Amino acid sequence: MRRRVVAVTFEGFQNLDLTGPADVFALASLIVGESRGYRLDVAAVRPGPVTAGNGVATLVPLALHQVTGPIDTLVVVGGLAVPAHVADGELVSGISRLAGIADRVSSVCNGALLLAEAGLLDGRRATTHWLTAQELGDRYPAVEVDADRIYIRDGNVWTSAGVTAGIDLALALVAEDHGHEIARHVARGLVVYLHRPGGQSQFSTPMRTAVPRNEPLRELQTFIDGNPTEDLSVPALARRAGMSERHFSRLFTEQTGVSPGRYVERSRADAARRLLERTGHPLDRVARESGLGAAETLYRVFRRHWRTAPGDYRRRFRSKQT
Repeated sequence: MRRRVVAVTFEGFQNLDLTGPADVFALASLIVGESRGYRLDVAAVRPGPVTAGNGVATLVPLALHQVTGPIDTLVVVGGLAVPAHVADGELVSGISRLAGIADRVSSVCNGALLLAEAGLLDGRRATTHWLTAQELGDRYPAVEVDADRIYIRDGNVWTSAGVTAGIDLALALVAEDHGHEIARHVARGLVVYLHRPGGQSQFSTPMRTAVPRNEPLRELQTFIDGNPTEDLSVPALARRAGMSERHFSRLFTEQTGVSPGRYVERSRADAARRLLERTGHPLDRVARESGLGAAETLYRVFRRHWRTAPGDYRRRFRSKQT
C-alpha cells in the first residue's frame, strides 16, 4: 500500500534537506508504481509560503496541528536556521506529537537538534552534520552522538548527516520498504551512491582543538602544523616548549583536549590530505612530505580518521587545476 511521508519545514530550512529525499521517494514511486509508492505531505507551524535559506519558497499546504495519522515516515529537515527554532515550542511540540503517530521518525542534517529538543533521541545513537555534532552532544547529553556516520538507525528513529546525506537516508528507507534492488535503481537514476564510501568526516575541516592558554603551547601548535616532517615526538616537543616530558604532556592535553601524539598524527594527516587535493604526487611522496613516513602509514592513518583510503579520497577531492 502507498506510504505516507510527512516532512516538517520552517523558515530558513535547507532546501536540499527537503527536495533530496522528496526526489528519492518520487522516483521510487515511479519504479514500483503509485499504489505501492510514496505520498509526500509538507507541513509547518502555519501553512503558506515557507522560504528556505537559499531564498526558494515552498508553498506548504498543512499546519502541523492539521496533520493526523497514519504516518509511515516523519522527516524533520535541517538548516542554518535550526538553532533559532529550537526554542519554538509550537514547532517542537508539533514534531513530538507527529512522532507519536509515525511508524518511523527521521531527521536530516541538524534537524536532529529538533528531535533531541523533543526528547526523541534520549538514550539513542544519532548523527548530524559534522559541524553540529559537538553541539548536539553538549546540549543533549542523553544522546550518543556518532559524528562520522552518514546515517544511523536506532529502533524506529533514523538520523542523517549533513545536507545531501538526506538522500542516503531516503535511499535506506526505500531499501527497507522495497528492497535493495529498487533502491539501487533509484540511486542510479539520480546518479548517486547507494552506499557512499567512507564517513562524513572525510568532508570535514581539520581537527579543531581548544586554543591553549599557555603561549609557548600556542606557538608549538603553529610549529607542528607548519613543520610536519620535523621530529615531533613528545621529547622533542617538550624540549622546544622548555618543559619536562611529563609536565608538557599533561599541560598540552589539559589545554587542547587531545594528547600531543594524537594532535601530531591528525596534523600530519591534514597535511597529507592537502597534498592529495592539490598535487599529483605518488602516495609514498605524500607520506614523506606529510611526516607520515611510508605509504602504509598514510593508508592506516587515513582509514582511522576518515574511514576511506587516500587514493579514493584523491579521486573525489583533487582539484582539477593540479
